[in-house]
Amino acid sequence: MIEVEHLTKSYSGRKAVDDVSFRVEKGEVLGFLGPNGAGKTTTLRILTCYMPSTEGTARVAGYDVFEESLEVRKRIGYLPESPPIYPEMDVESYLNFVASIKGVRSRERRGQVDDALGKCNLGDVRRRIIGRLSKGYKQRVGLAQALLGNPEVLFLDEPTLGLDPKQIHEVRTLIKGLAAAHTVVLSTHILPEVSMTCNRVVIINNGRVVAMDTPEGLSRQLKGAERISLTVDGPAEAVRDKLLGVDGVLGVAESGGVYTVECKLNSDLRRTLASTVVSAGWGLLELRGVAMSLEDVFINLITQE
Repeated sequence: MIEVEHLTKSYSGRKAVDDVSFRVEKGEVLGFLGPNGAGKTTTLRILTCYMPSTEGTARVAGYDVFEESLEVRKRIGYLPESPPIYPEMDVESYLNFVASIKGVRSRERRGQVDDALGKCNLGDVRRRIIGRLSKGYKQRVGLAQALLGNPEVLFLDEPTLGLDPKQIHEVRTLIKGLAAAHTVVLSTHILPEVSMTCNRVVIINNGRVVAMDTPEGLSRQLKGAERISLTVDGPAEAVRDKLLGVDGVLGVAESGGVYTVECKLNSDLRRTLASTVVSAGWGLLELRGVAMSLEDVFINLITQE
């Protein structure tokens, strides 16, 4: 559905996007994850035909974004960082206007607008002037306009920006439900957003792709960096010092006889740590690996970069 190959965008010699390649399959919800300034928004602007790239190729729904941009635009819905709204219009009139410029037939327009209003929980403000709405409602109006025209692909740039916790939950549920009818690319720097809504993750930093897999797959790739938890019957200070002396251990935290050991990447120290505790004459009551969260994976990858 989306094919990106060696995409590069330079500004005055500085590469905002540097040789980015990835694929998104039909019906997939892809999390495009990275810190602020990583190149996420620039990549989305290229894929939505908002700006050209310096090098590389990209195809969306089978069409080249540079050579066939009008065909691409017919098949996408886009929510940019700042929702594209007209503050002097009321919500329903604005959505009708967007539907008309997207080419939705007049006999289908009312149904599509009502559907978008319902999905984004905007029914109670449909007659309100957009400029008088809260930031959260404006964000939802932006999401509603992206849904009009029944696009094959949705590009959502920080879709929960400015929403309260209840609204965030609603939007996340909506995004997960959209996968049945749309391919979704969700750009964000909010980690729970990705783990709760996405099938697969692309992590970008300094304009380059640094990892690409499912959230679970990324955790497996960095398994050597996961924490190891030990419950030890022994003097806390002596146990901590002994564990810190093990080659490959980066840090040890203790709470109530439970020691959380941080290890170097690509090292499995479980056997060594167990031997260290037992040989010192202390009781090893429990030893287990602590699975890495997406946040742990993200921090490790960005730190390596």
